Amino acid sequence: MSNCVCMKPPFDYKDFKTNFIGIDETNGRFGEVSVELCKLCHSKWLRYYVEFEYISKSGRWFKGQISDDIFAKITPETAVETLNDLPWHFCGGSYFNSNGKKGIGTISVD
Repeated sequence: MSNCVCMKPPFDYKDFKTNFIGIDETNGRFGEVSVELCKLCHSKWLRYYVEFEYISKSGRWFKGQISDDIFAKITPETAVETLNDLPWHFCGGSYFNSNGKKGIGTISVD
């Protein structure tokens, strides 16, 4: 892993430029999908955030580093599958009781 701030949670929004992609309405989850560009090393990160207002401590986000090719094809509906296909990701939020940690495998968005 790089020594860049984008590889060390917790993350500071000031270190990224955010490009909002849209809302993933699959299964009624209304997940917010964006791509963040690290202002220091210029790597791209796919970010997925979801929270269920009727469930306490359900807020969770996932963030995985993606290539330019993947970035060009991202849609809100393909974001979860894309994150699941990555070898690792970061995750955090009230659901995990974490400001950010490394994760592997399938992400839990439902």
